[in-house]
Amino acid sequence: MKRLTLLLAALAAPALASAQSSTWDFDPAHNQATFTVRHMGVSNVRGEFQKMAGKLVLDEKDVTKSTVEATIEVASVNTRVQKRDDDLRSDAFFNAAKNPAMTFVSTKVEKAGAGKLKVTGNLTMNGITKPVVLDVAGPTPPIAAFGRTIRGVSASTTISRKDWSLNWNKLIEATPIVGDEVKVELEVELVKNEPKK
Repeated sequence: MKRLTLLLAALAAPALASAQSSTWDFDPAHNQATFTVRHMGVSNVRGEFQKMAGKLVLDEKDVTKSTVEATIEVASVNTRVQKRDDDLRSDAFFNAAKNPAMTFVSTKVEKAGAGKLKVTGNLTMNGITKPVVLDVAGPTPPIAAFGRTIRGVSASTTISRKDWSLNWNKLIEATPIVGDEVKVELEVELVKNEPKK
């Protein structure tokens, strides 16, 4: 009898683990990936990436056991100036032809106060992978809307573009045309991945 009980417990363990976690897909129609960089040391230039996808596997019992991954299409950059966007896509910066996507894969999730998290992960951009830490607000409580269950997350970080070799030539880099620090902000609406009825 004891062996039967242990066997049933072993079989039930994966189901219990599955019940404690849920998968949430990024909603492409309600996401924003924006960045801000200093120009000539006097003003800020803002831009966005218009195509982002990803998913969150949320541990409902312990959020620190959750994981997230995201992919952004580099060629979708938009700063509202065509020449600048072409420069950003070129091999002088993102080299979109060779490295069409940037990715983020979480490695650690920590609580950082009520409704806040610090999410550490590997950011791969321009063929280079380095760790970054996102300051995260959320996930918000889930709500039902239009036949779906949704929730939201806001995240931000500041990175050095030079860490990912996003440089112009030495002559231009010697001037303050483009600041080194880049502020990144993400607004993500998540849709629960549920079996279709």
